[in-house]
Amino acid sequence: MIEFKLPSMGADMDEGTLLEWKVKPGDVVKKGQVVAIVDTSKAAVDIESWQEGTIDELMLEAGEKVPVGTTIATLLEPGEAPPATRPARKPSHEAGGPVSQTISAGAPVGVPLGANVGAPATRRKISPAARKRAQQLHIDLDTVIPTGPDGAVMLEDVERSSAIAGGAAPEGAGGDRLAAMRRTIAAAMERSKREIPHYYVSETIPLGRMLAWLIAENAKRSIEERLLAAVPLIKAVALTLRRFPDLNGFYRDGGFHAAPRIHVGIAISLRHGGLVAPALLDADTKPLAQLMRELSDLTSRCRAGSLRSSELSEPTITVTSLGDQGSSEVLGIIYPPQVALVGFGRVAERPWAEHGGLKVMPTVTASLSADHRVTDGHRGARFLVELGETLQHPEELDQ
Repeated sequence: MIEFKLPSMGADMDEGTLLEWKVKPGDVVKKGQVVAIVDTSKAAVDIESWQEGTIDELMLEAGEKVPVGTTIATLLEPGEAPPATRPARKPSHEAGGPVSQTISAGAPVGVPLGANVGAPATRRKISPAARKRAQQLHIDLDTVIPTGPDGAVMLEDVERSSAIAGGAAPEGAGGDRLAAMRRTIAAAMERSKREIPHYYVSETIPLGRMLAWLIAENAKRSIEERLLAAVPLIKAVALTLRRFPDLNGFYRDGGFHAAPRIHVGIAISLRHGGLVAPALLDADTKPLAQLMRELSDLTSRCRAGSLRSSELSEPTITVTSLGDQGSSEVLGIIYPPQVALVGFGRVAERPWAEHGGLKVMPTVTASLSADHRVTDGHRGARFLVELGETLQHPEELDQ
């Protein structure tokens, strides 16, 4: 018997609320299959199974909020028979949790699952982002006209329904959620500064060759396939980390554990405030076009409030880029249990001495925030120097 526990999706997650099960007892699940949707302080997250098995029992009902690490389901291993008897479980409201709600459209609110409420209504398909937004706006999903595939209610359907009703969110609703997110982020960053002995180094890197290559490369591509400058920066970080494995991993149980793969967390700002940092998985192995597609997809799903648990739980290092509207330099706070964060400031033209001459050169200031328990400033400085050297050969990034 395998206990499936609510996973931690970052240092700033202590609990989650079950929105919906995507499986039922008896279903065979594969590794990576989405089994549930859980609401965190930042997004509605698709929870993936971390191994194969058969769903034996679902321990949580829609609407219940539980701490990270709580058993939410049990799985039978291949060939394992279900237990002959099971220990009795109290309904969530008797155990002190919230009264559960049925998740079928039209069912009465506040009725525990399994109660006799008459013939079950047809279940509507509702995207996690739409469900979450409807809760924020206090909109009855039964009144929303769906336009998605197979009659699914999408985020834009909820927004349109709110606009038609003249219904902005009740005063304070969005602000309360943003305030909660800010508190969550602040708690994680406070822990980071308290527990991690940070050091900081920075390096100004010339980008003339990289940007010239990018312009020429984009001229060969359709508008939909063109690359943002952030993509080669991310790929260069990932490739350089191959030579600096002590910056790619986690500090846990009193020691450093190097990660076997390079999953780059990308800091993405949300439309109404707040920040999430989901991962581009195996960023060192993918061509730039694929990284661009995945970055665009991550950004859109972040801002729609729909992510996968693996994207939030697996970053091995974080990259933050301020873009054209940012400052010249950023010194970030490490996201525990990671041990490093790379920051890129605004790309700007600066005087640049080269080969005994002076020219105007587009440059970026790259910074490294790192954990002094694992590396030191000399090691961090070498990383940034090699990162700069990697960016002088942009044609080698697209492999």
